[in-house]
Amino acid sequence: MKKLCFSFILLIVLVLVACGSNSSGGNGNSNNKEGSSRDSITLKLADIQPDGFPTVVGAEEFAKLVEEKTDGRYKIDVYAGGQLGDEKSIIEELQLGSMDLARVNGVPLTEFNDKIGVLNLPFLFETQEEKWDVWTGEVGEEILESFLDNNMIGLAFYDNGERFFYSNKKAIKGLDEIKGQKIRVQESELAIDIVEALGASATPMAYDEVYSAIQTGVIDGAENNFPSFYTSGHYEVANYATLPGYQSVPEVLVGSKELWDSLSDEDKQHFKDAAMESIDTQREAWDELVIESQEEIEANGNEIVEINDIEPLREAVQSVYEKHGEVYKDLLDKILEEN
Repeated sequence: MKKLCFSFILLIVLVLVACGSNSSGGNGNSNNKEGSSRDSITLKLADIQPDGFPTVVGAEEFAKLVEEKTDGRYKIDVYAGGQLGDEKSIIEELQLGSMDLARVNGVPLTEFNDKIGVLNLPFLFETQEEKWDVWTGEVGEEILESFLDNNMIGLAFYDNGERFFYSNKKAIKGLDEIKGQKIRVQESELAIDIVEALGASATPMAYDEVYSAIQTGVIDGAENNFPSFYTSGHYEVANYATLPGYQSVPEVLVGSKELWDSLSDEDKQHFKDAAMESIDTQREAWDELVIESQEEIEANGNEIVEINDIEPLREAVQSVYEKHGEVYKDLLDKILEEN
C-alpha cells in the first residue's frame, strides 16, 4: 500500500513539473517585447504630437492594420505627446533597438541619414501629385530602405504639408518684399541657405521663442505649415502668410533594424503593407486640419497672399542646388525622370 501511495505521489509530481516547463517558454523574442504568449507580441510606437494629430491618427491606423494582417500576433501601442522622449532621443533609441517604432520628422533624420535630405530641397515639386509619385515610388522606397544602414527601417512617408513664409512686417508677394526681412529658420545649414538665397536674413532660433520674437520685433517672421502656424499662435502676431509653400518635408514612419530582423519575410510584408495603406488615413486627417486651421486664420483677419509666378523664387534658390545638390545628384536625376 505504501509503495502504491508513493508511486501515485511521484506521478503527480512528474505531471506538475511537465506542465510547469511547458508554460514557462515566454514569447521567444530576444528583443524583450511585451507579450502574453508566443502568439502575441506588443510593440511600442512613439510620436511627439498629441492625440488626434494627423500623424498619430496615421500611426493608430498602421497599428490596427498590423494587428489585422498578422492575425493578432503583433499588437502596437501608440504613445503620443512625447511620452517616450523627443524626436532625437527616439531616433537614437531606434538605432539601439530599445525602441520598436516611431513617427519622426524628416529634418532631424538628416543628421542620421544622407539620402532623405534630398526631399527637403526647395521648390522640388510643382504639384501634390508629383510629390506623392516620388514619395510612394522607386525613389521614396530607395530612401526608406537606406535607413537600414542607420540601424533603422523606413516604412512610409506621411504628409506634413508645405512650409510657407509668414511675416508681421509686410506681405511677401515676391523677392522684393522678402528681401532684408529677418526670418526665423530651423537650426539647419540647408534652411539657412534657402532663406538667404531668397534675400532674407536667416535667424536660427528655438521654436518656443518665435512668438515673442515676432511680437517684440526681434524677427519679422518665420516659416511653417498651416496647422503649426495656427496651433503655435504665431498667426496672432504675424498678420501675413504667403502661398504656395516652398518646401515639403515628410514625416517618416520608421522601425528599429532589430525589430525588422526579428520578423519573418511574411510579417515584414504585412508591416510594410500596413504602413503604406495607413497613408490615406493620415493624409485625410492632415487635409482636414489644414482646412480647419486656414479657416480660423482667415477668420482672425490675417491676409493670405498667393504668388502666381514662383519662377523668380525658383531661380533665386539655384545656388542652394549648386551647393547641396551634388550630394543628392543621383536621386535628383531619378526624381526628374519620374516627373
